[in-house]
Amino acid sequence: MYCDFYSVADRDSDMPAFFGALLKEIELCEIHANDCTIDTIFIGGGTPSLTDPKQLEKLIRKLESKFNLSNVTEFTMEANPGEAPAERLKAFYDLGVNRLSMGVQSLEPDLLKFLTRIHGPEAVFKTFDVARQAGFDNINCDLIFNIPGQTMEIWKRDLETIIELIPEHISCYSLTVEEGTQLYQYVNRGKVTMPSDDQSADLYLWTQSIMAENGYEQYEISNWSKPENECMHNLHYWEIDPYLAFGPSAHGFDGQNRFANIRNLDGYIKKLGNGELPRQNHYELSDKDRTNEIIGFGLRIKNGINLSRIPLLYQEAVNHSISQNQSKWGGVFIRENDCLKLTPAGFAFADSIAVDLMID
Repeated sequence: MYCDFYSVADRDSDMPAFFGALLKEIELCEIHANDCTIDTIFIGGGTPSLTDPKQLEKLIRKLESKFNLSNVTEFTMEANPGEAPAERLKAFYDLGVNRLSMGVQSLEPDLLKFLTRIHGPEAVFKTFDVARQAGFDNINCDLIFNIPGQTMEIWKRDLETIIELIPEHISCYSLTVEEGTQLYQYVNRGKVTMPSDDQSADLYLWTQSIMAENGYEQYEISNWSKPENECMHNLHYWEIDPYLAFGPSAHGFDGQNRFANIRNLDGYIKKLGNGELPRQNHYELSDKDRTNEIIGFGLRIKNGINLSRIPLLYQEAVNHSISQNQSKWGGVFIRENDCLKLTPAGFAFADSIAVDLMID
């Protein structure tokens, strides 16, 4: 289950209406307790750690009235450093939130400014400390590498400093240039130069090495954890399991169909005020779509692709594609019966390998 707290600025006065709409969406959900087993909850997007605990309690009670939450073992909330007051973290923990995901991103002030983050390094350490004091024994720290101006020395210092905090989980994401973003415009105009592929590879390979040295196991391209602390919620995504999703811009999957909610807060509130689900996009996965998702997501995780999950119509084509790419990528393939996975070195090329293996 994913509750997507939509991110908008200067709309505090709309919070009651937003929460009212969110509760209404849960009420209107066509899936019921007997239709699914829920074992994870993730509250993300925006800054949910600034939410009034009373609102979170209402949300939990609404979910409990609709679904069976007795199987939930992982309940994650996102928090930005400096925007997670101690008393609220304690209240969230007491309500059942047992995992915190901190958006650290960097410990370099200039890079934080480039990323439009308002916190400084000290806020990271303070928020981590108060989270521990609140009772959280499962904390993730998100970091970003491949940032323009980020040297290997800066990245080493940042990651080594976070490792010294001994969080249970660390995510290291490469900054990518997405079309339509301000960064994309800057790069196109020559105002910003992204690191070269060789520089990015060096950062990533060093990251894999230092994580292993400190007891963090890589179970996905961008994610490392201490033993038994993998993020179960994200594994559900990569293993293409069904998940419910609520909130503006939320994306969900019922096992056959993917859907997306409208992004606009006003439109979201209006739709639900009229008793309508706020769907913006809804489509059924074809066998071809499912095949390519199994390949793309499967190559991201340590366990790899379960080839027996490929729809029968495309199993021969996938096996042919694997054979065709042996000469190019065979050095990083591990084929064991019905499983195809990548070596740790292969993770650096997972996206390119997935594109080569996918069905046209």
